[in-house]
Amino acid sequence: MNLQDKVAVVTGGASGLGQATVEQFIAKGAKVAIFDMNEDAGKALAAAHPGKAIFCKVNVADEESAVAGFKAVVDAFGTVHVAVNCAGVGSAAKVLDRDSKALPLATFAKTININLVGTFNICRLAAEQMALNAPDADGQRGVLINTASVAAFDGQTGQAAYSASKGGVVGMTLPLARDLSRYGVRVMTIAPGIFDTPMMMGVSEEYRQPLIAMVQNPRRFGLPAEYGSLCCTIVENTYLNGETIRIDGGIRMAAK
Repeated sequence: MNLQDKVAVVTGGASGLGQATVEQFIAKGAKVAIFDMNEDAGKALAAAHPGKAIFCKVNVADEESAVAGFKAVVDAFGTVHVAVNCAGVGSAAKVLDRDSKALPLATFAKTININLVGTFNICRLAAEQMALNAPDADGQRGVLINTASVAAFDGQTGQAAYSASKGGVVGMTLPLARDLSRYGVRVMTIAPGIFDTPMMMGVSEEYRQPLIAMVQNPRRFGLPAEYGSLCCTIVENTYLNGETIRIDGGIRMAAK
């Protein structure tokens, strides 16, 4: 699928991996709806691309919020061809704390709700719009790209909730692709390693260096633009479907 004149939705699109994807999609001729909770950053990014981007304040885990977001996209651009799920939260907490007290269930549930349920919420609503599109010569109507993490496979100490949420994203990739094959909608998942997003840029070198040491080559954190480039490739290569791609410099996470 050629991104020229296509319409994309990018959740978490106001910063980090999502912002890089927004910018690369626009550079390839797409129109993009930025779904994010950060209103100031989202509006600023949309304003930097007049006529090519809109901002919608969307909580991906809230059904009404997501439905309203897709209505705004269709009202503005007419349809949806691509959806990229970058919205999510990180969490780090052991099952038992230092006083042997159990992790509050609400903490675990919040991570699952945003990272997994929120991803599925956007997928189902995007697919509903994509099914209305006319197929191209390859029978394609749309592409869904979800974001997991290497933590889905190499979860570290304290990552039970985060790893479970991202493992769920990996696990639903093939069933979603099978469900949506009759509509010409492809489904792919990206499992990033550690990327130089604003969150990681703010941590100390003492914390960064042991993580970088786990990367094989190149020995650095990933760049958001490298994630965005992979999203473009997935959209453009119509034979990619039902699979998870690690983009991680060969990292395999240690226990801690």
